[in-house]
Amino acid sequence: MKPASTTPPQPSHRRMIWHCDRGAAPFESGVTHRTWPLSSLTFASCYIYSPRAAGWLAESSRALCDRVKSSDPLWLPRYAGFAYRNSLSNRQLAALFARDAVFVPVPGSARSGETPWAALRLAVALSEVGFALRIWTGLRRRYAVTKSATAPSAARPTVQQHYDSFAVMRATTPVHSVVLVDDVITRGRTLLAAAARLRAELPFADVRGFALIRTQGFVDHIEHLAEPCCGVVRWAGGDARREP
Repeated sequence: MKPASTTPPQPSHRRMIWHCDRGAAPFESGVTHRTWPLSSLTFASCYIYSPRAAGWLAESSRALCDRVKSSDPLWLPRYAGFAYRNSLSNRQLAALFARDAVFVPVPGSARSGETPWAALRLAVALSEVGFALRIWTGLRRRYAVTKSATAPSAARPTVQQHYDSFAVMRATTPVHSVVLVDDVITRGRTLLAAAARLRAELPFADVRGFALIRTQGFVDHIEHLAEPCCGVVRWAGGDARREP
C-alpha cells in the first residue's frame, strides 16, 4: 500500500463523490413505528472498542476510536487498508463491497452542512485504498440530535428520533445497492434509522451497513483489537438490538 498521505482526505471529483441534487427538496415521509420500513440491517465491522475495559489492548482501542473520529490522516488510511485486505479473503465482506454498490456516509449528530464529517472521510479512505466505490452524500441530517457519545444513556436519541432527523435527497442516477458507512456502531440505532430512511425512499435498493469499529461497552477486558465480523441490527420493540 502506498504511504499514507500527510493531509486529511478531502472530497474531490477524482474520488467519485456524488453529491445530492442541491436544487431538489428532500423526500419527506410519514412513517411511524407501526409502518417501520426495515426490520433488520446486516452490517460488518473490523475493530473492537471498549470504553471501560482495562489493559493495553483496551487503551489501544480507545486510541483507535479517537483517531478514527478525528479522521487522523496517518492512521485512517491504515485502518481502511485493513478492511480492504480482509475483504480479499472474506466472502461476506467481499459481497458487502460489491462493485455496483455506492458508499453513503452516515451524517454525524450535527445538522448537515458543507464541511466533511468523520464518516465521509472514512468513506473516502475506503474508496481510495482499493474498493473504488462511488460516494453519495444523499443522506442528510435536517436538524441536530443529541450526541450519543457524550450523553447519558437515557438521553441518547432513539431510533425514531434519528429517523425523523434524516432526509434523503433526490438522486441524479439510479441507486440499486447501498453500503452505509459509519465510524462506530454501539447499539446500532443510528445505522438502523439511516437504513430505514433510505429504504423508505428507495424501496428497491439493497441497503447494508459498515462500521469500522464496534463498541463492547460491558466487558472487563478484550482479547483482540482487530476482530472482523458480520452481524445484524434488529428493530426490536421500538429500539435497536445489535448482534454481535
